[in-house]
Amino acid sequence: MSSLIVILIVVVAAFFILRTTIRVVPQQRAWVVERLGKYHAVLQPGLNFIIPFLDRIAFRFDMREVPMEVPAQVCISFDNTTMTVDGVLYLQITDSVKAAYGSSNPFTAVIQLAQTTMRSEIGKLHLDAALSSRQLLNTAVASSVDEAAINWGVKVLRYEIKDITPPQEIIRAMELQITAEREKRALIAKSEGQRQQQINTSEGQRQQDINVADGRKQAEVLRAQGEAAAIQLVAEATAAAIRVIGDAARAPGGIEALQMQLAKDYIEKWGNLAKASTSLVIPADLGNIGALVGTALSMVKQQGGAAKA
Repeated sequence: MSSLIVILIVVVAAFFILRTTIRVVPQQRAWVVERLGKYHAVLQPGLNFIIPFLDRIAFRFDMREVPMEVPAQVCISFDNTTMTVDGVLYLQITDSVKAAYGSSNPFTAVIQLAQTTMRSEIGKLHLDAALSSRQLLNTAVASSVDEAAINWGVKVLRYEIKDITPPQEIIRAMELQITAEREKRALIAKSEGQRQQQINTSEGQRQQDINVADGRKQAEVLRAQGEAAAIQLVAEATAAAIRVIGDAARAPGGIEALQMQLAKDYIEKWGNLAKASTSLVIPADLGNIGALVGTALSMVKQQGGAAKA
């Protein structure tokens, strides 16, 4: 019975020794080993062995990227406006030894530094610039914290602002300003539309007046050209008729025929005057047909002589 107990104790001790000797480290993990209270080694992922009672696992680190909430804090801008800012910090432990011995709590140190850096960057900007410069603030905080976190074995991958909340009074003032700006733009757009409409209307009326004036001008020109052409044609026809009469008068027997035609025309015209209802003042020698015909013939002869000359 006693031998069985001894064997059982030996088996338990052997199991305990094996359990403390063999260490299986998961992927993307790093375990820091101390020997007699002093740093000894870092166990990499996989199967590892340590000396029982001399070595111990002092720190266990996750080497994956870790998102850390940055608590909300009150910041004061360059124009003395308070605002509440919070964010998310993405970290990764790259050196487990520095993370173990560079700071008692590297994550807390990084978060505190991110908060102080954010307050400093906000203090350099006016409220409007702070609200519209998130990317600038994110880059400034990440760069500053990453530079300081090198001694802690931590790599700051990026920083993202979640919310920037001004006081309620500022929010109401901004809403009123936005409403006023929208109303202003609406009025400007309406006035521009009315102005353009008036311009288009006046331009259309002007073009219409120009077209009407051009049409009238062209009509007057065409009418004048037509009248001139008609006068010219009448004149040419009259001149041709006179030439024909002159040529006929110079021919044998032409004078007698011309006398007869003039007398005939005279009698017809006189008859028409007698039929009219108007009152006429008749010269004393109007009935002397021969004298009138002779005068007309003498004029024809004079024209004929001038034409021969």
